Formats: sequence, C-alpha cells, structure tokens
Amino acid sequence: MNAAYIVGTFDVAELAFLLFFGFFIALVFYLNRESRREGYPLEDEDTGKIHPGSLFDAGKKSFQLPHGRGTYVPEDVARDDINVPAVPAFSAAGAALVPTGDPMIDGMGPAAWANRSKYPDLTFDGRPRIVPIAQSHELVVSPQDPQLIGWDVVAADKQVAGKVTDIWVDQAEHLIRYLEIETTSGKKVLAPMMVALVHGNSLLGKILPTTNDEPEYVEIDAITAAQFENVPALETAGIITRYEEDRIQAYFGGGYMYATPERSEAWI
Repeated sequence: MNAAYIVGTFDVAELAFLLFFGFFIALVFYLNRESRREGYPLEDEDTGKIHPGSLFDAGKKSFQLPHGRGTYVPEDVARDDINVPAVPAFSAAGAALVPTGDPMIDGMGPAAWANRSKYPDLTFDGRPRIVPIAQSHELVVSPQDPQLIGWDVVAADKQVAGKVTDIWVDQAEHLIRYLEIETTSGKKVLAPMMVALVHGNSLLGKILPTTNDEPEYVEIDAITAAQFENVPALETAGIITRYEEDRIQAYFGGGYMYATPERSEAWI
C-alpha cells in the first residue's frame, strides 16, 4: 500500500496532476506568444500610440526565402501609413471610412493593396513566373481558342478602352493571368484575366452551326474606359513584381465598388 508514495504522502497521482497543470499553463503562454508574432504591437487607430508589450509578446520569427533572397522577418520594413485619405462615417470606434479622394488610387476598401516585395514571383527553378507569352517556356494559345491579340476592349461604360496587344501567362500554372492593353492614348497597361469576358462565336461556328454573328471583343466591366489611363503601370517592361500585381489587382477589384457613383450606393 505504501509503495505508491514517493515522499511522505506525495504519491504518483499527485505528481502526474502537477506535471499536467504545469504543462497546461506553459502551453497557454506559448500559444499566446506565438499568436502575437505578427501584427503586434497593438496600435491605436486615432492617436497612433503603440501599446506597451506584455509577457505574452514574443520576438520576431525569421523565414529563409527561396532562391537565395535572404531572410524575411515580419515588419522588418517600414510600417504602413495609417493616415489614409478618408474620414469615419460616424463618431465611434471601428466606424466605416468614407473616402475623401479617389479610392481606387488611394487603396480604400476593396481597392486596398499590400506593400509586397518589389521583385517578381518566381517558378521553382528560379525563372519569372508571369511573363508575356512570347517569353514563356514554349506556351501557346490553343488554335481552338480565341487568340485575343488585336481585339477591342470594351469597358463598363460600353466605350472602347483600347486593344489587346499581348497575353501574359503563368509559367507554373499554364494559365492566362493578364491581358496587355494599349489604351486609346497609347499607354500600355495590364488587366487581370479574371475580370475579362470574351465575346464572339466565330470559333464556335467551326464546331457547331450558328447564325448569331456576335462581334469579337473583350469586355472588362470593372472600370470605365477613362479609368484605364490610371491603371498602375509597370516599372520595367516585360516584368511584373509582386507589389505591382497587388496594385493592379486592387485597382480593378476596387472598380466594382468605386468605378461609378451608383456602385457605391446602397441597393435598398
């Protein structure tokens, strides 16, 4: 009967309970510290004051980047500017912001972007992942699919914004990511393929009989024809960085809410 006791009345069951209790307390501290590695310290929206740290705050975690690009540490670059061109819709913490400028350029709401790294996304073997189709690794558009180059681009206001001059493909996924468009003013911009709708049935007529002679054009209803002139441009021709990708995607995404005044109004 006394063999279960370790010292005095301190037995194995009590030891197991204390070990479990200590482990559980340590686990709570560990999980809370890990959850605060990114996005902390807390910052007041109104004053910009940073709240002091606590026992639950952990240090920065380092990540080794591929292709010899070094080490990434969260928040190892300048912090984002919280002085956005907008005012609260009403006086309360967490109130929605009402833009005071051009929200698509200022990055408000659905047009917001992240300050990603200013170098291109790479494939596993270190080549630029998204490139013009002529610079890709032997990628071509199937002859049974629309070639798109030379087609008109019709915007949300039903006006012609320009013509498709090139196709940018993803060499890792073998997908069309962007259409290069030359606007009516001669400026070349990229538009995400996911916001483009291809019209025309001339190729379908080769497979199935059809009497509908629909014109061939690309419709991009995210923004108006005039707003194509303000699409973020590439710094280097033939290369798109992660930062530029985020800016372009955000610009067209924000157009679905801010391109025209009626889009940002309530439905009811």
